[in-house]
Amino acid sequence: QVQLVESRGGLVQAGASLRLSCAASGIRFSDYTMAWFRQTPGKAREFVACITWKFGTTYYAPSVKGRFTINRDNAKNTVYLQMISLKPEDTAVYYCAADQYGVGDFKIDAYEYWGQGSQVTVSS
Repeated sequence: QVQLVESRGGLVQAGASLRLSCAASGIRFSDYTMAWFRQTPGKAREFVACITWKFGTTYYAPSVKGRFTINRDNAKNTVYLQMISLKPEDTAVYYCAADQYGVGDFKIDAYEYWGQGSQVTVSS
């Protein structure tokens, strides 16, 4: 049984930092490109960042580039999203996702497995 379990998010003030983690089980983690997406009510889920399985290449949405960092620890089957200089517009439910042998896709339907989501709220 495949599980992606995100850490609890939280409520922070603008300018603060927060790190999310996502622990995977039931998959060969090192074979999966891992990504973070986010969603706010009434809007489509959007790509945030991903890190490829083979070379660890990272990709970011323009809105978070320079503020968010994705990395992975294959020994712990965990992917992280370090967020700094948070803004109110970063408020969303954050989801991690896994794509076997993925090349680093921005599209939701490229990803086979999803976590349950973690709420991040940034107050102004």
